[in-house]
Amino acid sequence: MRIVTASQMRSIDEKTIDVAGIPGIVLMENAGRAIVQSIYSNFPEASRIAILVGKGNNGGDGLVVARYLVMSGVSVIVFLFSPPGSFQGDAQTNLSIVQKLGVPMQEVDSETDLNQIEESLTEVDLVVDSIFGIGLRGGIHCYIADVIRLVNEMSMPILAVDVPSGLNADGGRVEGACICADITLTIGFPKLGLLTYPGVASTGGLEIVPTYEVGFPESIIATHDIGLNWMQREDAVRLLPDRIPDSYKTNYGRVFVVAGSIGMTGAAALASESVLRVGAGLVTLGIPASLNQVLEVKLTEVMTLPLPETNQGSIALAAESEIKEYIDRTNSVLAIGPGLSQHVDTVELVHRLVSQHDVPMVVDADALNAIAQNLEILKLLDSRSVLTPHPGEMSRLLGIPVSEIEADRVNISQQFARDHRLVLVLKGVPSIIAGYDGQVWINSTGNAGMATAGIGDVLTGVIAGLIAQGIDSFEAAVLGVYVHGFAGDLVSESVGQHGMVAGDLLEYLPIAMEQLRE
Repeated sequence: MRIVTASQMRSIDEKTIDVAGIPGIVLMENAGRAIVQSIYSNFPEASRIAILVGKGNNGGDGLVVARYLVMSGVSVIVFLFSPPGSFQGDAQTNLSIVQKLGVPMQEVDSETDLNQIEESLTEVDLVVDSIFGIGLRGGIHCYIADVIRLVNEMSMPILAVDVPSGLNADGGRVEGACICADITLTIGFPKLGLLTYPGVASTGGLEIVPTYEVGFPESIIATHDIGLNWMQREDAVRLLPDRIPDSYKTNYGRVFVVAGSIGMTGAAALASESVLRVGAGLVTLGIPASLNQVLEVKLTEVMTLPLPETNQGSIALAAESEIKEYIDRTNSVLAIGPGLSQHVDTVELVHRLVSQHDVPMVVDADALNAIAQNLEILKLLDSRSVLTPHPGEMSRLLGIPVSEIEADRVNISQQFARDHRLVLVLKGVPSIIAGYDGQVWINSTGNAGMATAGIGDVLTGVIAGLIAQGIDSFEAAVLGVYVHGFAGDLVSESVGQHGMVAGDLLEYLPIAMEQLRE
């Protein structure tokens, strides 16, 4: 599902009117009618509804809603946040209709008594927010902010039209007061700010009025370069690798995992097991020689390759030739990083492996920390490779604070992938998958229970396992992040979030894959 910025949405709206010749009032009518259907569906018992109306197109949508509700016998009160004389165009037309229908209205300005508004709102079952939408510039302060805070503090549910008033549609920022909606019904496409924090917290449940219901022609939409996408179940189904009846394990690829050190055997085990759990045919784990015995006992289906080690129990630079020979001989995808340690010898090994092998790689954890010491190495990395940093690792790669990354996750991910010609997965809420061609996908699965040790190691193996099955690296990253989160959601449904551990995902990864196939 495509995601738009506020400017792209305004352009689609304008071109639909100017080029396709569909009048704005038709678009407003269609949007309003869809909002009413959502009210009937989500709040069937609501018989008294308050509608907060601004003077722009968002307010015009709200006025269409008021008309339909009144004509169906619902008790409606409209709160106008601008004087009636300031309404223009299609919004003014709909205001005039509602006035002629005798719908009760109350103007809200700096002189309005909040107690009076509160008294009116205590009698309603639902509030519809259509004050600003995507047209907001800056934050909401003064008397409008006071009303919004009052509405948020009251007990009735809130449905926001398009974007909760006070939320920046592009960045998800809240710079003043903001409606905290129970449901946001966005028009045409989801807006980026609805899917990123802190905007997600104000959005509530997100529903989308499809473009065809509003009246936006696909021919107009196609003239816009929309590079943002929201990952949905149907997208994951489309990307799933096939299984053929007369196949052999080598049909589904090999992965060589370079991971682990003393005290970090779990990371190596999780990464390598998850390769098989998403359907890859073979996986070999390269580990420090002293850890081989314990991991051979722990990992039944994973082959191991004991490697020379440092005096601190990490893989030594002397392992380079063995690793190179194995990768060349088996044509394996390389997954590198989980639990490696940052020993100087191991860091140099990472530098050499990353810069000297023309194979797809999934680079995570301590391998990313090693690269952060010499970012020039990325110029030598195979373009089919995937980097999977969490915000702390991304901070080290870029040399900027985590707070700066979290404030602009999409643009920072997109620019990094373009600059270094690779695939980037910026883990977090939500996870961002960026390709070097500018395409960006925002993931829609996962939950707070996945904020636990080892979850990222599982993701490393998932993506590597999908690449091994012949999936393009970018699509493997998109699918892998979705399946990884979906498995976490299934775990959450089964055992809850508080006790979830990374090992739980190993059991649920094949279940997640199978449910998608069904």
